[in-house]
Amino acid sequence: MMKHILKTIFITLFVGTTFIAKGQAGYNYALYDVGTAVSFNTVYGDAETTTMMPAIHFNFTYNATPYTNFVFEVQLGKLRGGDSVATNSGRYFNNDFAAFVFRGQLQMGEIMDYSRSPFMNGLKNLYVSLGLGFVRNNITQISRTSEKVPGFYTGGDDKTKEPFLPIRIGYEIKLFNRYSQPSAKIDLGYNYNYVFGDNLDGFTAGAKKDVYTQFTIGVKFAIGAALTSYRKQITY
Repeated sequence: MMKHILKTIFITLFVGTTFIAKGQAGYNYALYDVGTAVSFNTVYGDAETTTMMPAIHFNFTYNATPYTNFVFEVQLGKLRGGDSVATNSGRYFNNDFAAFVFRGQLQMGEIMDYSRSPFMNGLKNLYVSLGLGFVRNNITQISRTSEKVPGFYTGGDDKTKEPFLPIRIGYEIKLFNRYSQPSAKIDLGYNYNYVFGDNLDGFTAGAKKDVYTQFTIGVKFAIGAALTSYRKQITY
C-alpha cells in the first residue's frame, strides 16, 4: 500500500513538474549576464583632426526583465587626435584611458506587444540607454605648441579624472537555447559620451566640453539558472 502511494505521488510530481516546465517554455530568463565588447572611439575636443581608436569593454548585467537591464562596464583603450605638424595649432594627443560606466537600458519589448507582428518582434530588441560614467585620462603623448605659430601654447593636464554622461542606442540579438531561453546575446551599439570636463584630450581650450563617440560590438552570456519567469513569451 505504502509503495503504491509513494509511486502515485512520484508520478504526480513528475507530471506536474513537466507540465509547468513546458508551460514556461519561452518565458524564463537568467538574471545575470557577463560579456565583453570592442569599440572604435573618436574624440571631438580641442584637437583639429580626429582619429578612430580601439578599446575593449568588460561588462556585467542585471536583468530586471529580459528587456529592462542595468549594466556596469569597464572600458580600457586609446583615444587619439590632432596633428603636430599639419595643423596650425600643432595639437596632437594620445590618451590611454580607462572608463567606468553604470547605465540603465530599456528595450522596446518592455513597452510593446510583439506577439502579433514579425516586424514588431524584430523591433523588440532595439534599446536606449542612459547612465553615468567616470573616465581616467592618462596622456602618454601630446603636443601643446605650434610649429607654424611661434609662441602658441595650449594649457592642459596629462592625468585627470572626469565624470561623463553616456547616452547609447543599440540592438541586442538574442540567441536561445533548446528551452527557448536567451542564453547568449550579440550587442550592437552607438555611444555618445558627453564629458563634463575639458581635459579628455589633454587640452583646455574653447568654450565647449569634450565628447567621445563609440561604435561597439559585443557578446554576452547568461550565467546562473534561468528560473525567473517573464510576464509574456520572450521568443516567437
